[in-house]
Amino acid sequence: MFGHRGASYRGGRMAVKAAMRVLGFMTGTSLDAVDMAVLETDGEAILGFGPAGERKLDPSARSVIEAATRAALAWPWGAPRPAIFTEAEQVIAEQHLIAAREFLAQERIAPTDLDLVGVHGQTILHEPPNATRQVGRTVQLIDAQRLADGLGLPVAFDFRTADVAAGGQGAPLAPVYHGALARWSELHLPAAVLNLGGVGNVTLVRADGGLEAYDTGPANGMIDLFVQARTGARCDLDGALARAGQVKEDVLAAYLAHDYFAARGPKSLDRYDFSLDPVADLTLEDGVATLTAFAAEAVALGLSGLSKAAGELILTGGGRLNPVLREAIAGLVDCPVRSAEDLGWRGDSIEAEAFAFLAARTAKGLPISYPGTTGVPSPMGGGRILRPRS
Repeated sequence: MFGHRGASYRGGRMAVKAAMRVLGFMTGTSLDAVDMAVLETDGEAILGFGPAGERKLDPSARSVIEAATRAALAWPWGAPRPAIFTEAEQVIAEQHLIAAREFLAQERIAPTDLDLVGVHGQTILHEPPNATRQVGRTVQLIDAQRLADGLGLPVAFDFRTADVAAGGQGAPLAPVYHGALARWSELHLPAAVLNLGGVGNVTLVRADGGLEAYDTGPANGMIDLFVQARTGARCDLDGALARAGQVKEDVLAAYLAHDYFAARGPKSLDRYDFSLDPVADLTLEDGVATLTAFAAEAVALGLSGLSKAAGELILTGGGRLNPVLREAIAGLVDCPVRSAEDLGWRGDSIEAEAFAFLAARTAKGLPISYPGTTGVPSPMGGGRILRPRS
């Protein structure tokens, strides 16, 4: 159930006013695992990497989250919050607590060695603003107070709500951390970082350090849902199904004709914004091949919309492990493509690290979203911090 990534360390407690040692959590829309990473940071620079790991979600917890997601997709605007959200918040918090206790025990880290926790929560709904609604809505579920009490540490959470309330997209939020990674690696800029999660998102770190970002389109999410519906497996492992199939060009062209790709960024998507109906009559292999090609073409379109051409593209997230998707992207873009690990980054842990970084910025009152990343009018903070009850 429990996986380990990265070297262990132990050390004395760092002062909150200077550098902080922060435990970050991320649970993606794949509903696979709770990802964890410890980051040492002052909220502006990366000062050190602690251990990282994951714990697979219990099947019973996944079932509750899936039920909450179905309720969210059917939730009318202005209607009362579905009751199952509260149950899911508690279940998600408990999964985080179990994962954290196992992780900290294995790494011999006491809670008192940490200063802060940053937790994203589980996204079950993301509806960005559009032509008919100036303000969107986004829902990330977790009982943050239960997590704070269980760990005895302050917890930063709810990073997206303020951005959406200000008219922003509420996503992506990792770009400010991508910028910190670029500085840590002393990348030659401009460079782009592409996260291939359920939805793909790209960050351009410009030569002046400025950030541009947006969702490129569906990435793993549609592939996973299609494979799960047909076989019960969680994903197309190693791209085997895609490699065995044929891309149906008419279906691919119809997907790429969607209005989303004509819109300029900042822009964002929900995992369920694109339907699987166009691939419903295809064979398993051809459907996966077509959806994989769609994810790659969406990335190429996304890169073409940036203000500057990237000198290189760094792949993060689970999709970087799919060789067919990776090869397709490399064949469509006009710059070298590298994996996160080529730079010494931990490709499976970057989003957990990012929310540790965002937690530190929240504690210090620093911005976490920008006009070029989410479309907010000016750089703004976000997130709330709950302290443990005595």
